[in-house]
Amino acid sequence: MKKQTKNHQRPKAFTLVELLLVITIISILAAVALPRFFGRSQEARIAAARQTIIGTFGIALDLFEQDIGYYPRSLEELITPTGSPNWRGPYIKDIQIPLDPWGNEYQYNYPSQLTASETMYDLVSGGPDGIIGGVDDITNHRSPFENQTGIR
Repeated sequence: MKKQTKNHQRPKAFTLVELLLVITIISILAAVALPRFFGRSQEARIAAARQTIIGTFGIALDLFEQDIGYYPRSLEELITPTGSPNWRGPYIKDIQIPLDPWGNEYQYNYPSQLTASETMYDLVSGGPDGIIGGVDDITNHRSPFENQTGIR
């Protein structure tokens, strides 16, 4: 007579120790990787603000100045007709003045308050902290913060 052998197969599943080990490894990897991604997003926002100031607004302000003969008193004049027969705007495509990447308004001054030039303007984003007047401000002029990050 043959003995009947019971085939005792263990159910296929992960043990609690294995699951905890995998969760621990994933947590460690996330703790190392996430700060690097957040640093990149901040750099991207700074670059976007700089590009908007120099590119979008810079070109629009220069075109306005060429058409009218002076820089506008406010950024809204880039969108709204000034009453001058030489106004050929709108000078930016948006129907309203865009905000900086942190959701704050750009500060515009003409004539410049940051330089001695009466023919220059200031266009400033408060940067990551949103406060104008700090070291992280992004302007159409050079600032110490731009030199530290390497963004120009």
